[in-house]
Amino acid sequence: MARCMIRKHPALFAAGMAVGLGAASVCAMAPRMGDKAVDERWDEFARYRYAHRGLHDDSLGAPENSLAAFRRAREHGFGAELDVRLTADDRLVVIHDSNLKRMTGKEGIVEELTYPQLEACRLNGTDQGIPTLGEILRIFEWEGRGPMPAPLIIEIKAYCENANLLTSRVMECLDTFDVRYCIESFDPAVLVWLRRNRPEVIRGQLSMDFLADDADAGAKPMPLPLRVGATALLGNVAAKPDFIAYRFDNREQPAVRLVCGLLGGKLVTWTIRSERDMLASEAEGAPAIFEGFVPAPQSCVAARWASETT
Repeated sequence: MARCMIRKHPALFAAGMAVGLGAASVCAMAPRMGDKAVDERWDEFARYRYAHRGLHDDSLGAPENSLAAFRRAREHGFGAELDVRLTADDRLVVIHDSNLKRMTGKEGIVEELTYPQLEACRLNGTDQGIPTLGEILRIFEWEGRGPMPAPLIIEIKAYCENANLLTSRVMECLDTFDVRYCIESFDPAVLVWLRRNRPEVIRGQLSMDFLADDADAGAKPMPLPLRVGATALLGNVAAKPDFIAYRFDNREQPAVRLVCGLLGGKLVTWTIRSERDMLASEAEGAPAIFEGFVPAPQSCVAARWASETT
């Protein structure tokens, strides 16, 4: 009977196959859904505003990703976003760029140097050095009394296919501290490792419109197929992230509207540089990663949540 239908209505059959394949493709892009524990913890994360690379201000001696910047973030009641890399001697350090030049004025690649070699570096001409992940976690660790510090958004900066090793080392470190956190990365391999080995951890796919720009100035451009795939969030098929962290100016991308709209995914926006954009992001239900100004420590959503629970 099926063969008869194909012969009589080939166009209808082809259309049905196309619709079916399209639906399957859409479903494959869906984020992780239906995990009550993750959803409850996400509601906690969504209460906060996150200082990009700490609440940094060079004029105050607190450059990005420095101990001083993260102390400022905690003191102001913010969460913080930070970047983690792995040194040649297996130490976890917090610095955005793989190349030291921009932040320290020195030549060298973080992943090719040992921690003692990095200790001599100073950030943007201040007395601040490159901190370890453990030093940052200590700042945001709960002491067992009073309100808990805000959570951290930890970006894992994979380098030369070290995603699995770096992610496992980060998790080993996190397990020794009482902090609230989630993990994000541009590299879907990080999220795949978490999905397989630490499914209880909230994981997020970082992305942007890579067809219009590259994430890091001076970085080697990605090949076109990878730029297309990253922009379209095709890594979701394997990674199944809990949230998408997308550049604020690119959030109307079709892939974002699909995953965070039709498919019900959660959205975080970066990097917010004005109160106006922050309020716009939060009005759309997306917690914001900000820099360059000091907003109120919690969003209006958080204030409403606090009033409802007191």
